[in-house]
Amino acid sequence: MRIVRALAEVEPADGLVPTMGALHDGHRALFRAARAENDVVVATLFVNPTQFDDAADLAAYPSDEERDAAIAEEEGVDVLLAPSAEALYPPGFGTWVDVDETGAEGAARPGHFRGVATVCVKLFNIVRPRRAYFGQKDAQQAAVLRRVVRDLDLGLDIRVVPTVRDADGLAFSSRNVRLSPEERERALALPRALHAAVGSDDPVAAAHGALNGLEPEYVELVDLGGATVLASAVRIGSTRLIDNVLVKGALE
Repeated sequence: MRIVRALAEVEPADGLVPTMGALHDGHRALFRAARAENDVVVATLFVNPTQFDDAADLAAYPSDEERDAAIAEEEGVDVLLAPSAEALYPPGFGTWVDVDETGAEGAARPGHFRGVATVCVKLFNIVRPRRAYFGQKDAQQAAVLRRVVRDLDLGLDIRVVPTVRDADGLAFSSRNVRLSPEERERALALPRALHAAVGSDDPVAAAHGALNGLEPEYVELVDLGGATVLASAVRIGSTRLIDNVLVKGALE
């Protein structure tokens, strides 16, 4: 595996897995899906500052490039692109991709999806992939990026890989390491409530009623084309967690 930092050194590849590092089993699933479908797989390792609406959240985001590179190599990634912020946002940068109707997640995090859409379009233009891979846990992100690809005629497929969960049912997330044992136990109410609501006539109301004292930022249904997921976000102490479950259709 090659580690590349200069954008000019990146050659086109058919598979792209954008990540912000702090890799876990959910990222391994993305790498494996990309490896199975593509001749050359590029993964990115870049904590994108423009998608954070909270400076403290950005500062606290975990980072261990050596560990992340080892995981990427184990999973068959061919090129790990790890640019600096200055490389992707050089002095004078002032062009942004804004997306309308970003749902409750967009409303909860003003400017977040502008940062996501902008950096992903840049990565799509740099790598020129045929397919890009994202996790179901970030369902709203996948929905936004599918709209960006459609609206801007970018000519690639956004693949959505099912959420990977730990043994206790909590979705893998880079932010899970911030949870104390007591907070993690409280956080389990989120996946349990979402799963309990599947099959209900009103899954949004059912999930609200099963959150066991947690106050969600939102609970909403998200359309992913051939699938619908029930999504929610909660704060456990200082940690914000998102999750969703499939309620209809199949992921693509």
